[in-house]
Amino acid sequence: MKIEHLKPFDGQHCETTATGTLLLQLGIELSEPMLFGLGEGLGFIYWNMKTMDFPFIGGRIKTDLLTQNIAKNLNLELTVEETSSKQKAWDNVKQLLDKGQAVGLKLDCYHLEYFSNPFHFAGHYAAIYGYDHENAFLVDTKQQGGEVKTSLESLTLARAEKGPMASKNLYYTLKQTSKRNNQDLKEIIPIAIKNNAIEYLNPPITNIAYKGILKTSAEIVKWFNAGNNIAHEFKLSAMIMEKAGTGGALFRNLYRDFLKESYELLKLDELKTGWEAFSEIATLWTTVSQLFEKVSETKDFKYIEQASNILKTISEKEKKTMEVLATI
Repeated sequence: MKIEHLKPFDGQHCETTATGTLLLQLGIELSEPMLFGLGEGLGFIYWNMKTMDFPFIGGRIKTDLLTQNIAKNLNLELTVEETSSKQKAWDNVKQLLDKGQAVGLKLDCYHLEYFSNPFHFAGHYAAIYGYDHENAFLVDTKQQGGEVKTSLESLTLARAEKGPMASKNLYYTLKQTSKRNNQDLKEIIPIAIKNNAIEYLNPPITNIAYKGILKTSAEIVKWFNAGNNIAHEFKLSAMIMEKAGTGGALFRNLYRDFLKESYELLKLDELKTGWEAFSEIATLWTTVSQLFEKVSETKDFKYIEQASNILKTISEKEKKTMEVLATI
């Protein structure tokens, strides 16, 4: 069983791809940068726990919040469900699919059979649009193949996995509301940008937002000096920052393009300033990931020093840019 005439969203980031597919079923077609921006998605986190193999560097807000913000800003009804029962989790999703409703799923991508380089990450998203007696049919990012399939058994494992960022078989749907009819992007965009900027400028702890980037500039030196598995860890971190569904440059490319699209629509000077600033910031993030790759290849400390200095610059630039955007 597959939902007929479903248009898959063609995206680089997992949550915008999954949610974008659900939006297309509702007749709402927006670019991926616009979805990321309306989701108030830009953020940063440096996360290191004893239970983790190595530190995680992330460039977006907390998992699950992006879709919540998109639904809020577009006046859509978001329904999110969780259950500890694997059977109930599947029965509930199957029932929605049988009614023709595409469903967003939160998964640990380690278990998904179409991933060529599997690793544990329980904050991955995909949209499910069909199934047969053996497989589930999903929409994932373009890097993972777009319209893909994985066995029902592997999907069950991916949905129920425990660990950082995991949820209990989380699934979600979106529906239109009567309030939706009057929505105008020109009104929504400034609200989303201002909300994102204010949130970014007021991090609750020092490993988040611009404070987190500054902290990372020091932490990567400690990380390197610990020297457990430098080649693998910095290579994988570089891949996550640049290629693993971030849209490149740790989501800064997406936010740059969102600000450009917003400026073209609204012609506000603050948006042009933000777009130009994030064009430069995105390039700096790509340089950091390239330096991480050089660390992986050479184990030379000079590349850590260079990356550390650039991170200090990025922290300052992002703070100043978000201060401008907060005034919209």
